[in-house]
Amino acid sequence: MTVTTDAVVIGGGVMGTSILYNLVARGVQSPVLLERTTLGAGSTGRSSGAIRMHYSTEVNAALAWESLKTYENFDDVIGGGDVGFVRTGYMVFVPGHATDGFRHNIALQQRVGIDTQIVSSEEAGELAPAFARFDGEVFAWEPRSGHADPSGTGLAYATRARELGATVLLETPATGVEIENDRVVAVTTAGERYATSTAIVATGPWSKSFLAGIGIDLPLEATRHEVFLLRRNVEELPSHPGGADMANMTYFRPEAADLTLVGNGNREEFADPDTYNPRPSMDYLEDVWLRLSKRLPGIAGAEFFTGYAGLYTSTPDLHPVIDRVDGISGLYICTGFSGHGFKLAPAVGTVVAELVLEGKAKTVDISALKMDRFERGETNTTSYDFKVIA
Repeated sequence: MTVTTDAVVIGGGVMGTSILYNLVARGVQSPVLLERTTLGAGSTGRSSGAIRMHYSTEVNAALAWESLKTYENFDDVIGGGDVGFVRTGYMVFVPGHATDGFRHNIALQQRVGIDTQIVSSEEAGELAPAFARFDGEVFAWEPRSGHADPSGTGLAYATRARELGATVLLETPATGVEIENDRVVAVTTAGERYATSTAIVATGPWSKSFLAGIGIDLPLEATRHEVFLLRRNVEELPSHPGGADMANMTYFRPEAADLTLVGNGNREEFADPDTYNPRPSMDYLEDVWLRLSKRLPGIAGAEFFTGYAGLYTSTPDLHPVIDRVDGISGLYICTGFSGHGFKLAPAVGTVVAELVLEGKAKTVDISALKMDRFERGETNTTSYDFKVIA
């Protein structure tokens, strides 16, 4: 059976659902989203949920800043329900040897319009007294940052998209994209053929294999990363903001009334998204917990609550690919977010819809995210290693 639609989005994570909503909200008639299992079953459902804007390239910083504006007022701006945004503030700690790059990055973020500033050690102590501070370090503070519910965000986008006329199909994996005369003509599943002139591939950690089936080879790798939740003694450590500690290589945020989520981007393993181990590793927990306690001494007496592993879709420069495919009219790619996707998802949905409908992204300049940058040797460079800041 053939169903005709104006657009098909492949992938039901927060990227796919954001794109779907933005397409239908801009007048695309009856777009269809195909999800292989359930919404958010890939990287979205195992995201750390942190929302911050501390990036060292303008494109990521701008996407994060635009996205924050949506997260702060999601139900008013988008509809579909509350996504649980909690403003905690976010502090970045950088050792003295990285000061030049750090100051460059803060200036870049401020040019974008981000509400961030370098603060003194004394000011950092007033803003976040639970954190240890050391000689020579520099600090930045983002007062509006926080965290939200990634799975809830994906569901909210899907709910609102359905209300506007989109179709969301679960347990319906796409099997391929039909291309004739260098144009998209359909997306297929095991039981249906969706005739369309527009297909957007947002398949997360499955992107490399799915795109290979269309004859597209991109340097994408699914990598496994772990996070842990510790239950604080609230009498000793009642609360703390979110943060990234470049000296001890951890990122962290509060969760609920008495939990702290902590991760570290340095244990990276290539993984098969269909068979990877989603459980935590106790030796890694010990290492990350020790690192966190150097910055947050009150966490040393906490209790292990739970942990889990999720997948990043990583590119060589840790930046996504958001682009139309040259030579194939109607085919678009949105993948490779390298652990940063949830923070950027609202703005990404906007720029992808602009790219599809207007031929160019206007809200944020995404020219740095073109798919051929790896072949051209024009990858995005950062001032220091940001893989830790997930």
